Amino acid sequence: MLSHNGPIRHVGKRALASIGIDIGGTFTDVVAIDDDGTQRIAKLPSTRADPSAAVRTALARLLPQWGIDADRVTCFAHGTTVATNAVLERKGARLGLLATAGFEDVLEIGRQNRRQIYELLLKPETPAFLAPGARRRGVVEAVGPDGSVLTPLDPDSLGAAVDALVAAGVDAIAICFLYAFANPVHERAAADFIRARHPHLTVSLSSEVDPAFREYERTVVTAFDAYVKAGLDRYLGAMERDLAAAGVGAPLQIMQSRGGVCGARVARQRPIRLFLSGPAAGVVGARAAGRSAGHEDLITVDIGGTSCDIALIARGAPVIRPEGLLDGFRIRVPMVDVNSIGAGGGSIAWIDAGGGLRVGPQSAGAEPGPACYGRGGEEATVTDASIVLGYLDPQYFAGGTLRLDPDLAARAIERRVARPLGLSLREAALGIHRVLNAQMAEGIRLMSISRGMDPRRFSLMPFGGGGALHATALARELGMTTVVVPRHPGVLCAAGLLSAEIEHEAAAGFLARLDAADPEQILAACARLAAECASRMRDEGVAGDAAATTCYADVCYVGQAHYLEVPLAVHAPQDMLATLYDDFCARYDQVHGHHTRAPARFVNLRVVQRAPNRARQPAAAPRPGAAGANPAPRRARGILLAGVAEPMRAVVVDRDGLAPGDTLAGPAIVEQSDTTTLIEPGWSGRVAPDLSLILTRQP
Repeated sequence: MLSHNGPIRHVGKRALASIGIDIGGTFTDVVAIDDDGTQRIAKLPSTRADPSAAVRTALARLLPQWGIDADRVTCFAHGTTVATNAVLERKGARLGLLATAGFEDVLEIGRQNRRQIYELLLKPETPAFLAPGARRRGVVEAVGPDGSVLTPLDPDSLGAAVDALVAAGVDAIAICFLYAFANPVHERAAADFIRARHPHLTVSLSSEVDPAFREYERTVVTAFDAYVKAGLDRYLGAMERDLAAAGVGAPLQIMQSRGGVCGARVARQRPIRLFLSGPAAGVVGARAAGRSAGHEDLITVDIGGTSCDIALIARGAPVIRPEGLLDGFRIRVPMVDVNSIGAGGGSIAWIDAGGGLRVGPQSAGAEPGPACYGRGGEEATVTDASIVLGYLDPQYFAGGTLRLDPDLAARAIERRVARPLGLSLREAALGIHRVLNAQMAEGIRLMSISRGMDPRRFSLMPFGGGGALHATALARELGMTTVVVPRHPGVLCAAGLLSAEIEHEAAAGFLARLDAADPEQILAACARLAAECASRMRDEGVAGDAAATTCYADVCYVGQAHYLEVPLAVHAPQDMLATLYDDFCARYDQVHGHHTRAPARFVNLRVVQRAPNRARQPAAAPRPGAAGANPAPRRARGILLAGVAEPMRAVVVDRDGLAPGDTLAGPAIVEQSDTTTLIEPGWSGRVAPDLSLILTRQP
């Protein structure tokens, strides 16, 4: 267990505290903030069989160790991968699907888009596994695109379809009727029938999960929602019981994919919005850390053991995309725009059929892990290369809790990479880092340049266990001149949970051309959605005047089907439609590189309400330090760098000894319990007032 403790509390003082816990694949990260601003961090091994076991361990061990009374915890926020893992491991509910008669196979037919067009054996690209044909049934009913009832819901047809699904052994049902987003009357009647006749079944309605047009996308997101709902409900219920048993009275809050937290009750109702819970927390934490350091435009790289998550924050706001990708399937849920690639510390280096060096996406994981772990791994990984190059201290990895074996690392690289390619050990290790950095740089270009944004005007913020080790190399390759390393990069996802706002979102389909839309109808629809959000806010104890309301419209050109989300200026209704059209054209130009002045149309309306999480405690204030000091190095060691024939002497500094105003010049290494920062030659570092480490490339 990695733990960083703040000052010991005086006996008798009962502090208020906020706790954020993020469960990852390898580690469960814990951050606690007291009412005096003291911040404590810890990393515990994740318990994959029972993810909440690590949370129980944190409550049982860390709170007494930190002097925090459970009944004084005012905020408990959690990031979880339970919903995601249920899909990846195919451990969701046995699902049945009810559709309008004649549209039972929409889930399997999908779209005509195909990614694997050159494969000899094509794999399914629609999530038909959710509800195979035998568990899909049609119901006689029909609603028109204007919401008018064309064919009343046939109760006999509904009863026969539900009974057939129950006989097939389903424990959850997704209901997706045609045009239900325009009039949900038949879906609601079907849900009432199921709940009355089979109360043990979990039910999801498309008119509640995703009330928008495009039948396939709406069916997919509703089916996924029903697939994970029961499992997530059990998980959250068990965690609430664990908190109560530990004496924690704070309500359980969950991070959503869009970057805000909500109460467990709302999370149970809308589990589909939790798929990107962990990565979203990291981006929110990065936004808060950047704002504290005075940097509002950031490209973030979260490098762990298996993957690298890349995101973009422009003017202090993360980029939100209207749909996400999970296990190759597109899911129409607004979420923080994160590009994940298979590149991390455990990524395996290998040689392809053409004799080229490749790195990842395969990973050694935590068990057996890189060769240097000494747990039986024989493949050469990025971490092994970092040991050979001298970037990591084998005795101080993960704060000294894990001793690495440099000889095993060298042998693995020599056997798997150097000898087959006719390279020296040094050349092979440098090659592994160069290939990995090139892959991550390409991922950053995909997130920035392809979206019309120049990465050179952004600061790079690395976090995760491996982010700071690759930061200056990535920035150099991309032409970036500034790197912002947060105080605790390795637990930034958990810290992000405590900086997130309470957020609720409501959406509805709205089909009309911009040049023919009635502003009064738009305002009325937004008011209804705002009232829905306000109701959820009240359930969480947030007063109506404490929440900020933002309205959005999903807009596309007439004749197109894919839309862009654009803010709606409801405060100026007389100019609302003209402003919306101009903003849409500008956004279209930014995304696609061109635009026209062709007619456009509404697709959906969306309202998002955000409110400060007043239950959380304030962040820690930096300790005072002497400005302009030069911290004494703990020691020095030789490191290998590209373009330099001989090892270079790099000073090694303990980050816990750095104070605001301290400066460093590369080559240097900054070590801390949760990460290692490499400062290459040509870069200098300065400790900001908030204890962020600001790295700047010299001219």
